Amino acid sequence: MPRYLITGGAGFIGSNLVHRLLARGDTDVVVFDLLTYAGNLDNLSDHANNDRYVFVHGDIADRALLSRVLDEHRPDAVFNLAAESHVDRSIDGPRAFVRTNLVGTFELLDVVLAYYRELGGEKRDAFRFLHVSTDEVFGTLGDDGTFSETTRYAPNSPYAATKAGADHLVRAYFQTYGLPVLTTNCSNNFGPYQFPEKLVPLVLLNALEGKYLPVYGDGKNTRDWLFVDDHCDALIAVIERGEPGRTYNIGARCERTTIQMVRTVCDLLDEMQPAAESYRGLIRFVADRPGHDHRYAIDPSRIESELGWVPIVDFGEGMRRTVRWYLDNRLWCKRITDGSYSRNRLGLGCGDLESGK
Repeated sequence: MPRYLITGGAGFIGSNLVHRLLARGDTDVVVFDLLTYAGNLDNLSDHANNDRYVFVHGDIADRALLSRVLDEHRPDAVFNLAAESHVDRSIDGPRAFVRTNLVGTFELLDVVLAYYRELGGEKRDAFRFLHVSTDEVFGTLGDDGTFSETTRYAPNSPYAATKAGADHLVRAYFQTYGLPVLTTNCSNNFGPYQFPEKLVPLVLLNALEGKYLPVYGDGKNTRDWLFVDDHCDALIAVIERGEPGRTYNIGARCERTTIQMVRTVCDLLDEMQPAAESYRGLIRFVADRPGHDHRYAIDPSRIESELGWVPIVDFGEGMRRTVRWYLDNRLWCKRITDGSYSRNRLGLGCGDLESGK
């Protein structure tokens, strides 16, 4: 039975990955997470009594603790999902992003390399390190074209720049030291357990409370959207079948503008949790984010052709599942935001703007 170490495993994508792996019944999981504002053990409460699940509270920049965890649990692979990930937050405070995304990834790589060098035989041959990154490292697209694995890096936010630096470090540890790494660059995710600073849960929870739904600029900035379960299945495919040293772009060929996403949430709420008037009436256009990239679009041809992965949850079904989950888990939303985040506007360095009535 393989054992996987998942850094950042209490966050949005990480916790969904843990759920997918443990549901298979053939995998042990060790979650390593600092439990910052976006990482929460509530996300993993279903597994508290599962003897195939272990949680370790820790920072990926803590070399001594990482070494002890690797020595004790002897994982067959590492998924690195530990990251500061919100663009607006990186504009207000880039230091935390440099520390976790860049310095933390370096420390993790260096400790894992020492662990890998001590392995022997089949365990060494099978070991993998998967670094989970973002399409934001590529910068912005015009109205045409897509990001491929050979697209030039051109990050435009502090978040994107730190993830780009981490990607380069991962590549260097393969080229220089032979660590069997893999990197994935994924499009925007949506689904259960997402911290409500991100678009879909932010809009949904604001709407339920009758607050304004802020839309940056003209609402025409475009992203490629992917349901989180499909992303997790892609990560599993990469770590089990991917070629060391390769990068794989993960996307669903599902482009939507910001205003389309907001209206989709409103329309689903009108159906599932109707109010006196349509939730669309709460939409307000606000000042745009500094340096807001116009468009992202992923070409997932490599992972489709080489690993046989394709998304199976279409956009409409994924959004319906997502809205239903948040409606059914209001207590989860309340617990994870109490005292840490009240859905105020971030990214302009000026506090609470147009976030509510």
